[in-house]
Amino acid sequence: MDLTPYVENLRNELAVAAAAGGDEARALAERLTLPLESATRLTLLNALSAAMGEVTRDLAPGSVDVRLRGLDPEFVVTVPPGSDAFHGDVPPVAPQAGPVVPSATQVAPPVAPSAVPESDESGTARINLRLPAHLKARAEEAAGREGLSLNAWLVRAVAGALDGGRPAARPAADLGGRSPRGIGGQSFTGWVH
Repeated sequence: MDLTPYVENLRNELAVAAAAGGDEARALAERLTLPLESATRLTLLNALSAAMGEVTRDLAPGSVDVRLRGLDPEFVVTVPPGSDAFHGDVPPVAPQAGPVVPSATQVAPPVAPSAVPESDESGTARINLRLPAHLKARAEEAAGREGLSLNAWLVRAVAGALDGGRPAARPAADLGGRSPRGIGGQSFTGWVH
């Protein structure tokens, strides 16, 4: 997504506003415009990142990541499993006067099912969770191994803990068609790959 048109639009709006203040204001606006360009780009990137964070929370277990390619952001969409809404690359769309549409969007292949139980209650709630650094690192590694965001992995873990102390069930194919019961009536927990 090219941020240049948005930065130039802000520069033009500043010039128009400064023109009303006379020559001194116009000269000041011209001196400030170039140094503010990188701050403007950074602010736009922060806003895009925050917006994609909100989208990801609502899309979990899918996600939308913002990545930098040079100076421009691109969006990488990981669709929820079982969703037929997206497959392959989304064609680029040029920015128009309407809503901002990413011009460099990639769709990542679906991740393994997260099996987060559906609820009759809609919406999400935001919480602050403080984990010791070593637990956070382990949780991030576990989420990465399963192709999930940390948030989606934590949602699945909490849902599993509340549903009898075990992770949400994966399809039988993930267990090689075997029952999750061990030999001789002993049970095991975790995932079999």
